[in-house]
Amino acid sequence: MDMDRQGWSVWILLLGLSVSVNGITRPDLLSFGIEAGDQQLSDANDDTRQISLDKPVTFYNKQFDKIYINTNGFVALKTPTGESEYLGNMPPRFGMIAALQGDLDTSDGVGKVFFRQDTGSALLRDVADHINRAFPEHDEINPSHALVITWVDVSAHQTETRGDGLEHAEKRNTFQLVIASVEKMSYAILLYPRDGMQFQSTGSTGNSYTMHAGFSKGEEPYLIFSTKQGPYYRITDDTEASVRKLAEQTNSGKHGVWVYKIGAIPDFTDIVAGEVPDQPVDSHHYGSTTRHNHQYQVYPDEQHGVYLRPEHPPPVQVETIQFTPEDPQVVEIENDDGIHVDVFTYNLGECGRQKCSKFGECRNYPSGQCCQCKPGFYGNGVQCVSEGVPQRMNGKVSGRIFVGDSPVPVEFANNDLHSYVVVNDGRAYVAISAIPSSVGFSLQPVSSVGGVIGWAFALQQPGFKNGFNIVGGIFKRQVDVTFQPGGERFTISQEFKGIDIHDHLMVDTKLEGKIPEVPQGAQVQLDPYTEIYQYSSNLITSSSTREYVVSLQERPIQTKSYQFRETITFQGCQHHESSQDVPSTQMLSVDQVFVMYDVKDELLRYAMSNKIGDINGGQTEENPCFTGRHGCDTNAICRPGQGAEFVCECATGFNGDGRACYDVDECRESPQICGPHAICNNQPGTFRCECQDGFQFASDGRTCVEVSRPVDPCQIGTHDCDVPERARCSYTGGSTYICSCLQGFVGDGRTCQDIDECQSSQCHEDAICYNTPGSFTCQCKPGFYGDGYHCSTDGEKTQCEIDRERAQGATEYGPRGPRPVPGQFIPTCDAQGDYDPMQCHESIGQCWCVDRNGREISGTRTGPGTFPECPDHTPDPIRPTPRPDVNPLPPGSHILFTQSGKVEYIPLDGHDLKKTEAKTALHLPEKVLIGIAYDCLEKMVYWTDISTPAISKASLQGGEPIHLIKSDLGSPEGIAIDHLGRNMFWTDSMKDRIEVSLLDGTQRRILIDTDLVNPRAILTDPVNGYIYWADWNRDSPKIEMAYMDGTNRRVLVKDNLGLPNGLTYDPQSSQLCWADAGTHKVECMNPNHGNRRQLMEGIQYPFGMTTDGRNLFYTDWKRDGVIVVDRFAGTELDEFQPQKRTRLYGITTAHAQCPSGQNYCSVNNGGCTHLCLSTPAGRSCKCPDNAVVCVEREGGY
Repeated sequence: MDMDRQGWSVWILLLGLSVSVNGITRPDLLSFGIEAGDQQLSDANDDTRQISLDKPVTFYNKQFDKIYINTNGFVALKTPTGESEYLGNMPPRFGMIAALQGDLDTSDGVGKVFFRQDTGSALLRDVADHINRAFPEHDEINPSHALVITWVDVSAHQTETRGDGLEHAEKRNTFQLVIASVEKMSYAILLYPRDGMQFQSTGSTGNSYTMHAGFSKGEEPYLIFSTKQGPYYRITDDTEASVRKLAEQTNSGKHGVWVYKIGAIPDFTDIVAGEVPDQPVDSHHYGSTTRHNHQYQVYPDEQHGVYLRPEHPPPVQVETIQFTPEDPQVVEIENDDGIHVDVFTYNLGECGRQKCSKFGECRNYPSGQCCQCKPGFYGNGVQCVSEGVPQRMNGKVSGRIFVGDSPVPVEFANNDLHSYVVVNDGRAYVAISAIPSSVGFSLQPVSSVGGVIGWAFALQQPGFKNGFNIVGGIFKRQVDVTFQPGGERFTISQEFKGIDIHDHLMVDTKLEGKIPEVPQGAQVQLDPYTEIYQYSSNLITSSSTREYVVSLQERPIQTKSYQFRETITFQGCQHHESSQDVPSTQMLSVDQVFVMYDVKDELLRYAMSNKIGDINGGQTEENPCFTGRHGCDTNAICRPGQGAEFVCECATGFNGDGRACYDVDECRESPQICGPHAICNNQPGTFRCECQDGFQFASDGRTCVEVSRPVDPCQIGTHDCDVPERARCSYTGGSTYICSCLQGFVGDGRTCQDIDECQSSQCHEDAICYNTPGSFTCQCKPGFYGDGYHCSTDGEKTQCEIDRERAQGATEYGPRGPRPVPGQFIPTCDAQGDYDPMQCHESIGQCWCVDRNGREISGTRTGPGTFPECPDHTPDPIRPTPRPDVNPLPPGSHILFTQSGKVEYIPLDGHDLKKTEAKTALHLPEKVLIGIAYDCLEKMVYWTDISTPAISKASLQGGEPIHLIKSDLGSPEGIAIDHLGRNMFWTDSMKDRIEVSLLDGTQRRILIDTDLVNPRAILTDPVNGYIYWADWNRDSPKIEMAYMDGTNRRVLVKDNLGLPNGLTYDPQSSQLCWADAGTHKVECMNPNHGNRRQLMEGIQYPFGMTTDGRNLFYTDWKRDGVIVVDRFAGTELDEFQPQKRTRLYGITTAHAQCPSGQNYCSVNNGGCTHLCLSTPAGRSCKCPDNAVVCVEREGGY
């Protein structure tokens, strides 16, 4: 390179760096203002404008065709609440895209808010540059539509009076928001010019609020009658410094420009931030990831509304902890369901000012009443647990910790804490996830973070009580730690809140302060120690000095110490005689202390053995029940005898000799234990009753009573809307409804008048307009041909046009000229003159389907207010022309999978993939195929398409696809076939429901539409009459099952799930298996026995899953391939990657022969007139949702 060219290159590079470092200015914003074609909000303090969008915006996992632009620096996805409810708050209750939300004002005429929708190529090119620069490793994005909103010179609504002398009267902000969309995906681009950011907070009603930038999904439905906060993402925090950084930093490579992916269908997970920061982050200060310490992804928490979690990386999923007796220095993390013992459930009666546990009872004492646990249980009476049963504790940990001499704190939020205690010997194990390595090694000495669980369930010496026996499960704890010799101070604050919906003891932990640095890779050893606890009314205190040893290869061993002060506060019952029996001082002895930081998994682990006893030591109790060396099962109670004698006794809910205890299946032994209309779910050590669909618990909490459903005035005809020919009654819940006039009529819904459309010249100039009730018709004048909207002297009339004119020719004359005879049926034709697939007779309110020749298709006629689903007369060809890369399915068994617009197959040789013979079976360009299913009887493949959206089928031997369903779909994803009953089931993740129809798409019925958020995978077990499905709702993922008619729904798995995408069922082994993209595990279980087991871990991002009886096959988005797993060995066997490396979606097995078996619907449709849906004991005859005449029945065949 010559010097001139080299000099120019360096100059250009320096110029680019200068622009990047200094940030953008106002001229760098995308064009705005009246000259750019913008509209403008009114000059006001709090003005909102509803905008109907030309193309929808995707936000999180839903699409919106209208938005609300507000003066106060944000765009809402629904009508915003009053500003007093959201100013200073993030998140708000409604969906919000906050560019810079505050109490802003344009009423002075200087500030303006401009907006426009734009599809110009120049603007879209600039928008694409921002997005693609921010995501250099992603596929190139070329938006098709953009919404540009610019807040120009807006001022704060009120002058600040914060007492610091600062006022905003002359300060103004300018910033811009661009929402760019392509297909079903949207991005937000936020631009903050450095010369346009002059204030960071606003005042309202005398208070000062820091301005906010970020995204909120708003409140979401929760349970049946309530809501909870949905996920949200904060770009700024509550400090003005974070607002100033908007113009100084970036995530897109250009200072002042921030880019986020804010929504996608169907695979949206979280808000995704741009990946090009302004400079690398020092790992010593911030951990091993490039996280921005002021940006957080936020998720809902059922106990507290919301909690925070750092955006990168996703936290390691930590499950419950299993003790490994052979090696005390290893704490294994197992994937096991929680032990449910109905802990902390209350009876309905009051006991003084307490509510006793269902395992407790109210006792009278001379000075008042107190709760006391029943025999076989222990606790403080308000919370009681079964003796001998291991206990679990779950919670969240947040921290802001300075390590060593670092001036920058390490911050983390909402990290998982899981603990497991073997109560009959006092062993406790704790694991905390997603702890950065920059602080993880240094937290090893502070074992007390999790050691409180050891105190709570310590092994009790005779005459002494552990913490849970005294305070129960609701208390607060604060620990102050002072390290020597440096004097660093560190605080542990914990709040114990009883149990969550999974029956786990819940705790929130906050860590703050400064700790000495422990070198990376160092090991920490804590010697056994004792701690003196002093007990008084509602207060427990302790203090001690602890030593620890830090060792690292090739470095001298260091011995250090810290002083430890602990305070526990609780609400006890002072009337209880036993409260006076607790010694004023007790000593906790802790040995076998083990601490470790796992840098690979970012896990902080503690383990210890705990005993509570005499402060003076006293006579050493040699009975094994008090030493913990008894050998009883972990689900057993050790009963001491004389001297060293003892007896192992299985805990309540378990059987055995005490050395080995087995769970009692109460549901199997006593099938009627839950009573009528209830389902019994066995749990380790206990059972749980759930009411069947349509029933709920009565006030006694035990009896299932039928849900009283409100009367629908629209259905029973007690409304006061106009007649159905002119108005529609829409039920809105309770006893309320809305009346609205039908199209072609005007009025308030209770009185509707016909609109004379002929007054507005709707027809062609060479046509005559005839007004009709609610509508009108156009007829070409004599000598002209056409449909009345377009008339010409050319062309030969089609049969439909001839029939239509013949019907219109039967006229009568009235005051306004010739009109069709009332009651006359007039066929409708499409633009080409062919019969419309659906014909309707308005006078009698009936519609039906016709073939290409206009002949009615038998059985399709419907009554008033309902419409049949009629097949298109011109389906799209499966392959318009012969293609060398599209092949019919050969004989044998195959694995089928979807990849964008293709269905591909891999032949099976036994259980092995014949990868060299993989080919494309169907090619459907411009489609996005997700779910796939195979009908082994007719050799047909069925798929869901989210681009149309539609559900279709085709023969894999060649032919044309048949569109089965194209209406009333949101995002159809999972699909399953009942080859015996000839039915089709599918999930819709936008409409949040599960539906069924016949295999031809008719007789459609909604099975389940409650308590679903993101249903995807769905399976059928036709022989036994079950359906299974997975809901990957990030807030509460679960796997469920129900009868094929939608009844007897129950949750199979809800604990320790992340993103359960893939789901498959093997009828021969009765194994239900799933692949989880959140926990990165493959697991299986027998749905009727609940013996859940982990098959494999460390997988990457599975989507779909299927089985051939021996192996599991799943598609993986990270590996862009089909992965084969041996279901018996739990090992990966093979991998297939198609030639085109893009995302693979659904997968299924096309068996050469149908699986053996029958159900009640196999013969003569089970005797049903419409839908026959199999159940374990028989079948249900169900009606489609649009049925006019139909009878529903249940029972055997």
